[in-house]
Amino acid sequence: MYAHPFSADYWRDASREVRDLRKLLFSALMIALCIVLAQVPSVPLFGGAKVTWGFLARAVCAWVCGPVLGVVFAVAEDLLSFFITGGGGYPFFPGYTLTTMLGVFVYSLFFYKSKITFGRVFWAKLLTNIQNVILGALWMAILSGKAWYVTASGSAIKNLICLPFQAILLYTLFTTLRPVLVKMRLIE
Repeated sequence: MYAHPFSADYWRDASREVRDLRKLLFSALMIALCIVLAQVPSVPLFGGAKVTWGFLARAVCAWVCGPVLGVVFAVAEDLLSFFITGGGGYPFFPGYTLTTMLGVFVYSLFFYKSKITFGRVFWAKLLTNIQNVILGALWMAILSGKAWYVTASGSAIKNLICLPFQAILLYTLFTTLRPVLVKMRLIE
């Protein structure tokens, strides 16, 4: 366990995960789970907000695999998801791959080899939601020509509405999975 990710040992451990066959298999399983979860209907909230499920598998992968393998996972997951599902009728855009990579990286910095607390989960989810609003609006501005602030303001409200539900879901999932992952020796 590390108190923070700002140590050489943390990054040494994280870079070793890329050579761990069990972690590679786990990340492949999480890719498959992300693709499946994308097909599960979202839960509508209010104000047009809805909770989707892919963030759960991405966060669990970041928790188990760390920032180095997590970024590799994010690239593979985003590309495979796009090409397997056909991208939902949208053209491929690498900005969304970058967004996925940064999201998994942020989750990794908060969760990998760390004590999972609700505060940690909340802040990680808040930062990924902010990143999704900023970058998502930028990508939409590039692709559609809409003004960045128009897309960002609507997205910010929806992400703010989803935040408490997402944080509770994620914390509950981590609490439930922890004994299983410890028993499987995937986390400490």
